[in-house]
This record gives sequence, structure tokens and C-alpha cells, in this order.
Amino acid sequence: MAQSFDPSRYAVLIVEDDAIVRTEAVDLCEEAGFSTYEAKNADQAIRLLERHPEIRVLFTDVEMPGTMDGLKLAHAVRDRWPPVTIMVTSGRIKVGKDDMPENGLFFAKPYPPRGIIQALQSVAAQIAN
Repeated sequence: MAQSFDPSRYAVLIVEDDAIVRTEAVDLCEEAGFSTYEAKNADQAIRLLERHPEIRVLFTDVEMPGTMDGLKLAHAVRDRWPPVTIMVTSGRIKVGKDDMPENGLFFAKPYPPRGIIQALQSVAAQIAN
């Protein structure tokens, strides 16, 4: 008998410097059944990725303070943690397909909550297989 997938065993790392937007993203990810970690910048995100192998999704804003922006973080994560699904969002910066790491997903702000949940459900289905 096949085991059912439990997304709560996997986590989404939300990287967003705006506390309100970050809280809303946490709510969406938890609604999709994932546990979450939060970071305000790329440096915090890297530290969390190093400590938590259950992180399977990076959901990052492009613009944020620190040593790298969200696109640089997305590429660094793709290189170092290939199984992690990359989801990038921005409200001001136009992000093209060539800007994104391979297989990355982009959501313009304000992003549709249903679109985020559907993307996370798709990730959960891929992990389960």
C-alpha cells in the first residue's frame, strides 16, 4: 500500500523583509500543509538551509537588504541545494525567464494566493513521487 504524502514533514523557507508580507506568505504555505521557516534576508536564509534539510521550497522576494538579493539567493540555492524548489516574487522588479534559476517559478506581487497554494500542492505531489 502506498503511503500518503504528508507535506508537514517538509518545509518552505520564506525570505521576505516586510513582516506583514512574510506573515501572509507563512499563512499561505501553512494552508497548503507545509511547515515554514522565516528569514528577513539571504544570510539568515542560508543559515536556515544549512541546518534544516527538510526545507524543500524557497519562496523569496527579490528586493531585500543584505549581502544578496532574492535572485542571487535563488541561484545560490539552486547550485548548492538542487532538490529545493525555487519560487521568486517581486512587486517592482521585472523578472524574466533568463533571470531565474532553472525550473524556478515567478509570481508578481501582489501574487494570487490561490496560485501560490496550487504551486505548493504541485511541489508536494512531485515530492511524493
